Parts: sequence; structure tokens; C-alpha cells
Amino acid sequence: MTGVPASAAGGPSAAKGGPAGAVSGAASGVAPSAPSDAVSATAAEVRAGAVPGVAVVAGAASEADSDSGARPPRGKKIAAAAVNQASVWNIANLLTMLRLVLVPGFVALMLADGGHDPAWRSFAWAAFAVAMITDLFDGHLARAYDLVTDFGKIADPIADKAIMGAALICLSGLGDLPWWVTLVILGRELGITLLRFLVIRYGVIPASRGGKLKTLSQGIAVGMYILALTGWLATARFWVMAVAVVLTVATGLDYVRQAIVLRRQGIAERKAALEETEA
Repeated sequence: MTGVPASAAGGPSAAKGGPAGAVSGAASGVAPSAPSDAVSATAAEVRAGAVPGVAVVAGAASEADSDSGARPPRGKKIAAAAVNQASVWNIANLLTMLRLVLVPGFVALMLADGGHDPAWRSFAWAAFAVAMITDLFDGHLARAYDLVTDFGKIADPIADKAIMGAALICLSGLGDLPWWVTLVILGRELGITLLRFLVIRYGVIPASRGGKLKTLSQGIAVGMYILALTGWLATARFWVMAVAVVLTVATGLDYVRQAIVLRRQGIAERKAALEETEA
């Protein structure tokens, strides 16, 4: 009985695309399908959803990749933190740092050559004037251009008290200003600063117009005492200092009053909130 060739009958080898089928195809002049074509077709079917299980796995993998990509790398977080820290070096804080640096220089100029040389006193007045002018600008710049930082909140009042305290102590130490004036002004400044910290849990005591006038009068009076003035200017600086002392005491008492009111209001609000919670 004559047998039919397996390639003609579509036997297992031809159906599976095995070696026999490849040989038969080559003998018949038909080229076998390339493996890369089969892989490409399979990939296309997966992308088209022809193979549901594989498509679901691939979709889950792509979602996981997108989720992980949405989270910023650790390096970017560190870089962002570095940028936030760099914001401390803004123009407002630099002016505050300049005032702090001027304090020892001012003291050295005030005490140079015995502390009574008109030329050195003029240089000391220039340093004091620069410190007072920067005090006017750093706060305005910080608020106007959103440059307020924790460093500025702490360093600015320290710089103010440092330059004013250094000037008053030097003047009293040289015998140009009575010690009781220095003690009144510095006692008021330190006391009000401490009072602000004590009542900060209840609120913030805003700066008043009287407080600004006090600062201005103190700056003018101390500046006039730093200069070696004579004649009517020496008499005028006495009265300017008298006005500064009066404003210092008056505004200090007003701050104490505001602190007492603020504390009472804060305690009353907390008591009312506690009663509502218990009810």
C-alpha cells in the first residue's frame, strides 16, 4: 500500500512547524514563518487585550510604575529642603546680620582713644546710624516680599536690643548719660520682650504707634549723645532723651495692660471651649 508523505497529509510535524515541516517547506519553495514575526504578533495581541491574563498583569505593572513615579525621589526631597534652608539668606536677614556684626565694631569705635575723641565718636555715630536705618528696612522687606523666617523673628529683636544696649552702656560708662536712664530703657525693653513670650500662648501683642515713636525718639536721642555736641545742641539732646524716656515708660505700661487683657480673654475662651466639650 502506497503511503502518503506526512507533509502532504498535514501530519504532526507539519502542524507543529517542526524540522520536517521546515524541510518540506524548503523543498516546496515556501519559506517558513520567522520566529520574530510570531513574537511581534503575540505582543500585539497582549497589547490589544487578546490575552486577558497577561494584559491584566501588564496593566498592573504599568500602574505600579506610574505610582512609584508619582512619588518624588529622595534626592529631590533633600534638594527641596536645601532650597528652604537657603531661603534664610535673604536680603532682610542679611540686614539683620549686618546689625549684629556692627555691634562689636560700634563698641570699639566708641571706646577708641579714651572714648571722648570727636573723630572716633563720629565714626561710631555712623555705625549706629547704619544699624538704625537697616532696622527700618529689614522688617518692611520681610513683610512686603514674603521673606519672613524663623531666624528673622528671633534675630531681629536681638539685633535691636544689642545695638541700643551697647550704645546706652557705653554712654553711661563714659559718663555722658546717667545710669538710671540706661537702666530704665533696657529694663523696659527686656521686660516687654519677656512679657511677649509669656502671653504668646494667648495671642500676639501688636506693635503700637506709641512704640514706633518710642523707637524713633530713642534712636535720635542716643545718636545725639554719641556725637560730641556742644552748645544748644547739647541742651536739645537732653530734652529729646527726656521725651524718649517718657515714651519708653508709657508704652511699657500700655504693653502690660494689653498683656493682662489678652491673658484674661485667652483664659475665658479656653474655659468656654472646655465647657462646650464637657456638655
